Amino acid sequence: MKITLHTVPIREVVEGFENNEEQGVVGYGGKLNIRPPYQREMVYSEKQEQAVINSVFHQFPLNVFYWVKNADGTYEMLDGQQRTLSICNYCAGEYFTIVDGSLKCYDNLSATQRERFLEYQLQVYVCEEATDEEKLEWFRIINIAGEKLTDQELLNAIYAGPWLSHAKPRFSKTRCVAASLGEKYLSGSPIRQDYLRTVIDWISGGKIQEYMAAHQYDATSDREWQYFQQVIQWVQSLFPTYRKEMKGLSWGVLYNRYHEQFYSATELENRVSSLMEDEDVTNKKGIYEYVLGGEERCLNIRAFSDKMKREVYERQHGICVHCEQHFDLSEMQGDHITPWHEGGTTTADNCQLLCKQCNRRKGGK
Repeated sequence: MKITLHTVPIREVVEGFENNEEQGVVGYGGKLNIRPPYQREMVYSEKQEQAVINSVFHQFPLNVFYWVKNADGTYEMLDGQQRTLSICNYCAGEYFTIVDGSLKCYDNLSATQRERFLEYQLQVYVCEEATDEEKLEWFRIINIAGEKLTDQELLNAIYAGPWLSHAKPRFSKTRCVAASLGEKYLSGSPIRQDYLRTVIDWISGGKIQEYMAAHQYDATSDREWQYFQQVIQWVQSLFPTYRKEMKGLSWGVLYNRYHEQFYSATELENRVSSLMEDEDVTNKKGIYEYVLGGEERCLNIRAFSDKMKREVYERQHGICVHCEQHFDLSEMQGDHITPWHEGGTTTADNCQLLCKQCNRRKGGK
């Protein structure tokens, strides 16, 4: 791998700039691929873009750019996409910024200002004769000090192909259709590939890389899109009352496990509402999995406080109610007399103290 430093004026970089979204983003007379597979969508805010442009007009240095030269003489943007797009978008008239004390877009610039802008020299390291693995490893290293690639972004680079190109507009854009359908149920950001990773995780049973390898050359992502719609529609049919606790749950995992079972939406709503009001339920997000599968561990039922256990310890005179032996308080554990699922509460009058050994035998906490 050979790396050399070059200076490239902005006028050459913006020449032939085209942004065709997933079909490609190019500049430098059509020879520079600004968004190769391992790059994310534009994430800079307008304020950040303006900071780049202001640096150019003030002749402040920008961080170096990294390009990879391909065998056919074209280039890939290895690092610097956000700054490059900020410059190109400004030339395309996308936004205004302050220039010499006045708010101006590119078309408002004087001839002198425009020339000053276009002649700004970018510092570009060009890498030649590199394998795909070397490019990705270099990219990973130079991004350590910046905003690191997510695991899914790296997988996107490895398994770029027709399936991914078809899936990204659905799951990886700021206002993608997946967001319009299920944003309130999903965590993360589509442009950081969180939505795409989530649906692959769900449909593959957690085997994300294996799934992407198997489907890399599929013509479409229709299977994944239909599955995602089925999951969201299932959730909405069972839980029509939306609560903030529903955001970010593993709905696909629950769908895979329970979608063939019959549930009454009315009964589910009544149970969810009741459990939301139950002070003993400390994990409110776990309520949804609990009402579907009945696993009490999902709720993280409130434990007896030290004050409650001290009160009960004095009442029992330090005697374990099962083996009837005396123990120090530190050697005993609280247990519900009437279990929580039978209506028992986590209060001192429903608490009994067992020694740790008896509590383990009983299967308590």
